[in-house]
Amino acid sequence: MLESRKRRELLAQILKQLICIGMVLIVITPILLTFFASLKTKGDMVNTSPLTLPLDRITLENYAEVFHNKYLLIGFKNTIIILVVSIVFNVLLGTVTAFIIERFQFRGKKIIVSMFFIGMLVPTFVTEIARFKIINGLGLYNTLGAPIVIYIAADLMQLYIYRQFISTLPVSLDESALLDGCSYFGLFGRIIFPLLSPATATVVIIKAITIINDMYIPYLYMPKNKLRTLTTFLMDYANAQQGSWQSLAAGIIVIMLPTILIYVIFQRHILAGVAAGAVKE
Repeated sequence: MLESRKRRELLAQILKQLICIGMVLIVITPILLTFFASLKTKGDMVNTSPLTLPLDRITLENYAEVFHNKYLLIGFKNTIIILVVSIVFNVLLGTVTAFIIERFQFRGKKIIVSMFFIGMLVPTFVTEIARFKIINGLGLYNTLGAPIVIYIAADLMQLYIYRQFISTLPVSLDESALLDGCSYFGLFGRIIFPLLSPATATVVIIKAITIINDMYIPYLYMPKNKLRTLTTFLMDYANAQQGSWQSLAAGIIVIMLPTILIYVIFQRHILAGVAAGAVKE
């Protein structure tokens, strides 16, 4: 009986490991195939297997072609501007709004919170026509302000993260600070906001990855060439490289690198921030 139980546990462990290995292969294989293709010549793309790397004829010409494209630098610059401004306002507005909702009682609070959650549930494409009219009416179409306003206003994910995290902070902390003569602004700026650093790290990383990978909003609201982002640059580069798969693969790897590096370096902050706000003691 004991041996049968141990055998079942061993089989369960093996099955779990096989499933994990399979999931890793599903995620890693397309990236490896793209990376191998970016190091091949056009002839090697035809004559060699996608799963092999031509160690005797590795070329970096595909990457040189990508970096020589003038719109790549423009894409990096515009993406960084949109990223920094959007994240700063997301953090400021998210922390202040979450603090007010969690710490204060006021008339219509439940209605406001319900409207926030309804806004999160409504699919973006349902309201796209109305949003486009608003952006155009504000004079932001074909400017960097269009995606910045949309990223700040349309995604309420940071509000949920900050609310969950603030709910774990004891109210006695606020009361002690107020009794010592601290104003509400001082309470938030000197005590609450610094304590939200794990949640802020989570918001910054998730927002950064989302904004860098987004192609729909920049393509729709900023069609000008001088307003290209990394993703719209890649789309136009792909159209220009039809038949040149090795050059397109190099472009994909270059655009993919910032997202991968951000996630690999800061993934522990994502897990720590989500876990810290998930349990209320």
